[in-house]
Amino acid sequence: MNPVRMAAVLALVFSAAAHSQTPPATSQVVLVCEAAYLPARSVWTRTVAIAYDQKRVRSVLIDGVPVYTFAVRGTVILTALDNERIQIDTAAQTWTSDFRGLASANGRCERGRPMPAAGAVSPG
Repeated sequence: MNPVRMAAVLALVFSAAAHSQTPPATSQVVLVCEAAYLPARSVWTRTVAIAYDQKRVRSVLIDGVPVYTFAVRGTVILTALDNERIQIDTAAQTWTSDFRGLASANGRCERGRPMPAAGAVSPG
């Protein structure tokens, strides 16, 4: 085999090996937040699932709905769902949100059970 062809074959092999590496393992934490909404004075239970790996937060779901975008500032996750701007402080375990100044919510969060993966079958 000529050297140019050998180099091309090796480049293909190494390229395929690099692309076939498994993605980093992700973990998930679930926070169950009791948010008190004002001025209605109603309490809603909001569930936040945060998937992360060793480097970063990979996804955020609120009440089972994936958020379109989010930002992480220290221990705070900033996002929005529908018209609600949401801040989740993972260290203080608090929920703060507002509906563009028309209503607001504050609440405490507790760690909950991780949500099953999509398509997973629960025993029973």
